[in-house]
Amino acid sequence: MNADLIEEFAVLWFLAPLVMSSRVQDFAFSGAFGGSSEMGRMVTEKLAAAMESVSAVNVALVKEGIDAAAGFAMGTSAGLAGASDRVAVAAMKPYGERVRANVLRLSK
Repeated sequence: MNADLIEEFAVLWFLAPLVMSSRVQDFAFSGAFGGSSEMGRMVTEKLAAAMESVSAVNVALVKEGIDAAAGFAMGTSAGLAGASDRVAVAAMKPYGERVRANVLRLSK
């Protein structure tokens, strides 16, 4: 497992609960629907992150395919090592970026 993948897992594992608890606390203090702008932001962020994630995975898969084809053409398969980790990082990175930004924004 490469360092980038570990970092993205750590961000989602440790920081996402902080964002969720901050938002729940904000909802509790502002009433059930008083924080509707934050609720709307949550939905649009998740949709945008999902679209970016799909796009990033497609790009990463094409890149890994090109690298694998080039490796096979040269008689080596060294480029395949870590391919799944690189694709996983591409999938998780859009979510991690939003979680990091939300931690900074909501901690103020």
